[in-house]
Amino acid sequence: MNKIFFLFLFVSVFFSCSKNKDNFSRHSTGKINSISIVIDDQLWNGIVGDSIRNKFAGPVEGLPKEEPIFDINQYPTDVMEGFVTKSRTIIVVKKGAENHFWLQKNQYASPQNIFHITGKSVTALLELIDKHSPGIIEIIKKGEILAHQELLKDSVVVSKTIQNQFQLDLKVPKGYSFSVKNENFVWLKKEISSGSTSILVTQFPMKNFSHGGDMLSRVIKIQDSIGTVYIKGTVPDSNMYVDMSYPLYLLKTNLNDKLTYETRGTWRLKNSFMFGPFLNYLIMDSERNRIIYLEGFCYIPSQERRDYMHELESILKGVKITETK
Repeated sequence: MNKIFFLFLFVSVFFSCSKNKDNFSRHSTGKINSISIVIDDQLWNGIVGDSIRNKFAGPVEGLPKEEPIFDINQYPTDVMEGFVTKSRTIIVVKKGAENHFWLQKNQYASPQNIFHITGKSVTALLELIDKHSPGIIEIIKKGEILAHQELLKDSVVVSKTIQNQFQLDLKVPKGYSFSVKNENFVWLKKEISSGSTSILVTQFPMKNFSHGGDMLSRVIKIQDSIGTVYIKGTVPDSNMYVDMSYPLYLLKTNLNDKLTYETRGTWRLKNSFMFGPFLNYLIMDSERNRIIYLEGFCYIPSQERRDYMHELESILKGVKITETK
C-alpha cells in the first residue's frame, strides 16, 4: 500500500513539475498596454464593470488628448482557456465564498501576472477593486515597460556618441538619426509616416541646480531653455516651450538607484500649430557631480500618441550610467 501511495505521489509531482515547466517556457502574448479582464457579463455590464473601466481605462497622464491607460479585453469566466491564458496580464473578477485578493505569477505563461479579485457581494468586489487597483496598475505598468523593452531589443544599438560624451549606455532603436549633436547636447529624431519621435540628452553641473522650492518650476525652466536654444521651427522666433494650459505631472522616482524627477506634460512650438506630449527625467548623479537630462517627445498630429510615448519611456528607462573608474 505504501509503495502504491509513493508511486502515486511521485507521478503527481512529476506531472505537476512538467506542467509548471511547460507554462514557464510558454511565452505570454498581447499588445503593449493591453489587459484581459475575466468576468461574467452580468458583473461586467453593471457597476463592477464601471469601476474596472474607470480604474484601468482612465486617461493617461501627460497627453494633450485623453487616451486610456490600458486597452481592455473582457471575457466571461467560462472561456478562461486557450489564447486568453497566454495574456501577459489577466484580472479575474468573480463572486465567491470569501473576500480575497491575490497575485499569481506565470501560471499559464511567462512573463505573466494574474490578479484574482473574489468578493462575497458586489459591494465587497467594489471595495477590493478600489483598494487594490493602484497597486495593480503600478505592477502592470512596470511589466509593460519590460515587455516594450523586450520588443525593441532586436532593433536597438548603444549610441557611441552618447556613451562617450555622457558616460551613458542608452539603447536607441534603429531609425533615429542626429538632428543636433554638439559637445554637451544631443537631439535624436526618428521620422515616421504620421510624424516624428525625438530623444534629447544633455547634462549640467549639480551646483547649477537647487533642490528646494518649486521643483516643477525648475524643471520647466530647464526644458524651456533647451527649447529656446535647440528646438526651433522654420519661422522666426519659433521655439519649443512647455504649454502651461495643459496639466503637468511631477513624480519623484529613481533610475539606476539615483534620485530622479519625472515630468510629463505638453510642449508647443511658438508661432506654430505644432504641439504634442513630452516626458523628461532629471537624474541626480552625485558621483560625477552632475545632473543628467533625458527627454522624449513626439509630434503625431493625426494618431493617438500613447504607445509612441510608451516606447520613448521604455527607451529612456533603459538608460545605464557607466561606473566611475
